[in-house]
Amino acid sequence: MVSRVLAMMRKEFIQIRRDRRTLAMVLVQPVMLLLLFGYGINTVVDHLDMIVFDESGDFDSRTLIAAFENSGYFDVAAHALSRAELADAIDAGRAKVALHIPPDFGNQVMRGQMGELQLVVDGSDPNVASTASFAAAAVAQSQSVRLTSAMMARRGVSGTAGGIDLRPVVLYNPSMKSVNFMVPSIIALILTFQTLLLTAFAVVREREQGTLEQIIVTPIRTWEFMLGKILPYTVTASAAAAISVVAARIIFGVEIAGSVLLLSLLSILFLLGSLGMGLFVSTLSQTAGQATQMAMFIIMPSILLSGFMYPRDSMPFVIQQLGLLVPMTYYLEILRGIILKGVGFQVLWPAVFPLALFSFIVFGLSAWRFQKRIA
Repeated sequence: MVSRVLAMMRKEFIQIRRDRRTLAMVLVQPVMLLLLFGYGINTVVDHLDMIVFDESGDFDSRTLIAAFENSGYFDVAAHALSRAELADAIDAGRAKVALHIPPDFGNQVMRGQMGELQLVVDGSDPNVASTASFAAAAVAQSQSVRLTSAMMARRGVSGTAGGIDLRPVVLYNPSMKSVNFMVPSIIALILTFQTLLLTAFAVVREREQGTLEQIIVTPIRTWEFMLGKILPYTVTASAAAAISVVAARIIFGVEIAGSVLLLSLLSILFLLGSLGMGLFVSTLSQTAGQATQMAMFIIMPSILLSGFMYPRDSMPFVIQQLGLLVPMTYYLEILRGIILKGVGFQVLWPAVFPLALFSFIVFGLSAWRFQKRIA
């Protein structure tokens, strides 16, 4: 019995050794996931980009801004010259938090009155929004005690008076419901899975069943074969995404704030890239197992690096740069911009351009390689 088991084990190890592509992915994927989770995934929300409009411009306002930065939760990315710049920065995603200090802030504090501040928070990610609100409130409270104590010391009296009145405003998702954040993510995941994984698997299945050669010798052209293969999965992926949007609207009350037409057109752009990756995987795979492994090798980094679950602002700089190579990063910005913020192409174009470049290049190269393989 032992000899028969050892013989079978030897046979399987030989098969594993011969299937070098699958073996390489099986050995590399755990290390890749370990590195991504170890270095790239940070559930602690900190170092959020903040834009500041300081109309007071005195010592107290500068000290307040420094306190926000020293807290570790905020990084002042820019200084605005108007309230319109604050709104534009939040709409475009250049900042997650905006702080407006009115011109009479310092005078109000000096007179023992409440110095008013307005904090505008991007609520598209509830986790980021709640953390930013709580951290800003803590900073404002500590600075309120400091300013009040300094003012009373200058007057030579004791007691409490004045302070800081922080007034937060949460945009796009005022109730900070997590479902509003997850709906765009689910749409991106559906389109990726349906097009990349199933397209690659369908082509490989033809090769495994021996029907690919039979199809090639028929009068069908290569581009007709490609089109007939990828269009069904494009339609099913689009239908699944549409059902998700409708279900989110009916069940959870999530509405599309922007243009449905623009969302559809840019989704087609993203589909080109996913279909191209599916075709590319099909040219490298000989079996369905290989296709699945390769597809997951692409999908997992996309989920982890794109901001699908974890905010990219909290990731190390190198990991953030790697995320710029993932098309889902740009597509999520587009989805959340249109669905939650209601912004248009004039705001989304920094994400649309790299997504279009990636999609057309990958689809073109993958289609060329695919035609070469089946010719």
